[in-house]
Amino acid sequence: MTKRIKYTVHGEVQGVNFRSFTQSKASTYGLTGWVSNTSGGQVEGEAQGDDEAIQKLLKVLESGPPSASVTKVEKSEVDTKEGESAFTTK
Repeated sequence: MTKRIKYTVHGEVQGVNFRSFTQSKASTYGLTGWVSNTSGGQVEGEAQGDDEAIQKLLKVLESGPPSASVTKVEKSEVDTKEGESAFTTK
């Protein structure tokens, strides 16, 4: 079953390749969606796909790339979106 989540990653997550890390992992897992920096120093985004792939992404978001320091990952389910074909960086 396809679902979509919105997530926000807190900690030292900007300037450490977090967005490219997330895009690479999400694409590998077959997810669509996006990732972006926030003006408040977090990384946020949405991911859509099957539950197993989303759980894999959430697990890697908890640690991020080697130079990141994640303190918290917030997530919530949102409505799925039609027409996405890739996972992009904004």
